[in-house]
Amino acid sequence: MTRRTAVTAVAAAVLYVVLWVGFALEWSWLTTFDGWFLDPMRDFGVAHPAWVALWDAFCILLGPAVFRLLTLIPIIWLLVRGDRAAALFLFVSVELNGVVIEVAKYLADRPRPETAMVEAWSTSFPSGHALGVLVSVLALLTVLLPMVAPRWRRPLMVAGAVIVVAIGWGRVVLNVHHPSDVLAGWALGYLYFLACRPLLTVGGGRPATLDTAT
Repeated sequence: MTRRTAVTAVAAAVLYVVLWVGFALEWSWLTTFDGWFLDPMRDFGVAHPAWVALWDAFCILLGPAVFRLLTLIPIIWLLVRGDRAAALFLFVSVELNGVVIEVAKYLADRPRPETAMVEAWSTSFPSGHALGVLVSVLALLTVLLPMVAPRWRRPLMVAGAVIVVAIGWGRVVLNVHHPSDVLAGWALGYLYFLACRPLLTVGGGRPATLDTAT
């Protein structure tokens, strides 16, 4: 782990803890922060039902469950070509992140916002969509970027970032998550991704390095 990665990991861990303690102790600044986003999104959604339906469909179509299903394809492909380390990395990071989500939700046990505009099961903290999609995007890019032509790498990274941010924003738009839930999901998701990354070296394999040739 590089120094930069270690610093970002510590920052993510601190952010997660602060957000957890903040909602548990009902810190006023966190309540105000969440309200800044939830209240106007609720008002707009009530006045525009189609807007709510659009975001609900988007969060379903690009949610963690869909990523887990689609990731089975590269996992099988990697196994066929003999890259067991990469296949194991994708399996643990993408297919099993739901376990991390449910454990984290159970421990925090934060209720959903009362203003939720669509039905959502389980508890609120952290956002499972934010965590699951972030981990899935990072894991897939880690494995697949070295295999594509250099000219496609930046567009794929930008697309991945847009999807991650849009999913997190969508959960707030729908009022099924506080913004702090989404931030916590990203923080814990990043930590889980880092914890899974050493699996790329299992069995003597080495993480693929990016080809910087143009």
